[in-house]
Parts: sequence; structure tokens; C-alpha cells
Amino acid sequence: MKILLLGATGQVGWELQRSLAPLGDVTACGRARADLSDLEGLRAAVRAVKADVVVNAAAYTAVDKAESETALATGINATAVGLLAEETKRTNAVLVHYSTDYIFDGKKVGAYVETDAANPLSHYGRSKYEGEEAIRAVGGRHLILRTSWVYAPRGKNFPTTILNLAKAREQLTIVADQIGAPTSAELIADVTAQLLPRLGPADDLLGTYHLTAAGETSWHAYARLLVQLAAAKGYALKTAPERVLPIATADFPTPAKRIANSRLATDKLRAAFGLTLPLWDAPLGRFLEELPHAELPHEGSHTP
Repeated sequence: MKILLLGATGQVGWELQRSLAPLGDVTACGRARADLSDLEGLRAAVRAVKADVVVNAAAYTAVDKAESETALATGINATAVGLLAEETKRTNAVLVHYSTDYIFDGKKVGAYVETDAANPLSHYGRSKYEGEEAIRAVGGRHLILRTSWVYAPRGKNFPTTILNLAKAREQLTIVADQIGAPTSAELIADVTAQLLPRLGPADDLLGTYHLTAAGETSWHAYARLLVQLAAAKGYALKTAPERVLPIATADFPTPAKRIANSRLATDKLRAAFGLTLPLWDAPLGRFLEELPHAELPHEGSHTP
């Protein structure tokens, strides 16, 4: 199997370099080699590799900045994704693409399933959904994997931000009325590597799936647990777990609207591929052990 990996220096891409390696010949490209804001350069990169599978782990993910950088976000998350769909259809390759809980409005009671109607509240969410729709409109062979609350020991994300703040402040106030499932980049990469060999010639397993860790939590409970576990592992923190205090979304305004319910039902994925997904808090101990030793990417990229 010949695989082209885009966004290789991001959180998910970094883990995909490891997980995809046993499957075949992997060409891993960061932004320097394949920039999704450069369509002709992107097209040339895809055609040069002639891959059986293109895994797109690159994206514009600056949720708040997307409200002002609308053209850039749309170009990377939608226009470039449509180009990837066209190029993979031309060669009958499989396109694996990652999407987000932000395509929904968060108003549903219960977890979202794949067939629920999209209604994004932010430009980031709109751009990601437009990318999904571009793939489906082209009609090639594809897997769209929607995930949520992604984190890894490298890069900027919620847990690394919380730990940095906890080192500097005696008290943190964290939103408590948004619910979701923190999902490690490692899990996303490992599941992706399990899916690809199972696709087979019939293409009956292609389509859109939700991929998150099991269970649910709030940003506040997540932050408090992180501080508690980090303190137990000897991190030098000024914030004690009991000083991680809850606030409402209304008390923490942001340029882009956040959704209250980020829960994504994974029943379809688990049934189709026979998978068991770990609880969201299971990888946190390992995350904390790896964090002090994590290497930052050597080049910038638009990545999740």
C-alpha cells in the first residue's frame, strides 16, 4: 500500500507517521512540501506520489481566528479538500479526511449520529462541513472521520494550555457547560491504521464515521483532573485541583461561538469495524509522562 500523508507535523499527523508505517510505503508531507493554501502545489504533490491512499491530517484549526481569516480557512478546509477529492477519484485512491464536532450546533439532547443535520455556529465549523460536502459531491472513495477535543503531547491544545496556566496561576476558571470527549491524536492515528486494511475491494465500509474516545466530560472536569494527575506526577503547579473553578460559557466570550454538546456517537464505527474505544481519561497518565519529553515539530503546518 502506498500512502501519502498530509499535515505530517501536526498533532494527528505526527502520530499517523508512526501508525501508518507498518501498512506500506508512507510519504509524509508537512506544510513545506504540501501546503493546502497552494492549490497547484498541492495538486503537483499528490500527482507526484501516485498513492493508493491519501490521508489528510492538515487543516486550518484556529477556531477564533477563522472568524476574521475566512478566506484562508475556507481555502484550506474546503477548497483544497475538494481538490484532494478530485485527485483521488481520478486515480481511484481512497481519501481519508478528518472533520469535527463543530459542524453541529450543539443543541441536540444526546450524542450526534452521522446522519444528524449539520448546523455550524462558527466559520471554522462551516469551512469543515464545506470540506465534507466537497468530498461527497465529487463522489470518490473516501473515509470522513469526525472527531472532537483533540490533544497530544506536542502542539498547542487544551491540556498543554491548562498545565502551562496551572504553573503560573493560583486559580483557574474553566467553562463547565460544554460537554464532549477528549480524544488523543494517538487514538485517532491507531484507529485510522486499523481501518485501512479492512476496507477491501467492495468499498462497503467507506463513508462518514464518528471517532472519539468513549465517555464524556466537561472542560472544567477535564482541567481539574489534569491538574490533579499532574500534581501527583510531580509537576510544579501553583494551582491546586480545588482551585480549578467552574464558569459558564456566557462568562467566557470568544469570537467564535462554542457548542454546548460535542458528544459524537461512535456506534456506527464500532459496529462496522469491530472496535472497542477507550474511555477518554485512560490515556492521560501516558500523556503526562510523555509531555516533558515531547519534541515540537520542526516546521509549521496547518494541522489539527
